[in-house]
Amino acid sequence: MVTHYFTASSLDGFIATTGHSLDWLLKQKFDEHGPMAYPEFERSIGALAMGASTYEWVLRNDPGGWPYAQPTWVFTHRELPIVAGADIRLTSADIHHVHAEMTAAAAGRDLWVVGGGGLAGQFADAGLLDEVWVQYAPVTLGAGAPLLPRALDLELIDVARNEAFLCGRYRVAGSLPVS
Repeated sequence: MVTHYFTASSLDGFIATTGHSLDWLLKQKFDEHGPMAYPEFERSIGALAMGASTYEWVLRNDPGGWPYAQPTWVFTHRELPIVAGADIRLTSADIHHVHAEMTAAAAGRDLWVVGGGGLAGQFADAGLLDEVWVQYAPVTLGAGAPLLPRALDLELIDVARNEAFLCGRYRVAGSLPVS
């Protein structure tokens, strides 16, 4: 079982604009059946973690309702709506506790930290983040939500090109000292 952070980023390291927009990402050409594509990755996932902002973005932008069949833990300190029929669990519990719950629910499948970078950083701080997958889009944003606001040592495992995207998969080797 591996805990992944799978996301897209601008070339300058942002996963969303300052206004939480992903319009820059959604207009990019990406082959859903190409290398390091989302559908194949998602089939290996047994449970998800996401922050409140990511959850709210999905609710606002997915016209078909909730897109995930897996149980999902949403880290939040406020009340949020729950999609009827979806296995969504709002939590403000300790990362270690939630990771253990996710692992049990995943039944041997991998875990996915969907977003954002701050939540992935908390998993990394706890020593619970194993891999980082980044699909780099050919745009720069200048500012926004950072990809991963932590100093981490990463080891490149795999690299591919998927249409307009440069895709990298990294193993988390550890934290770097911050000076």
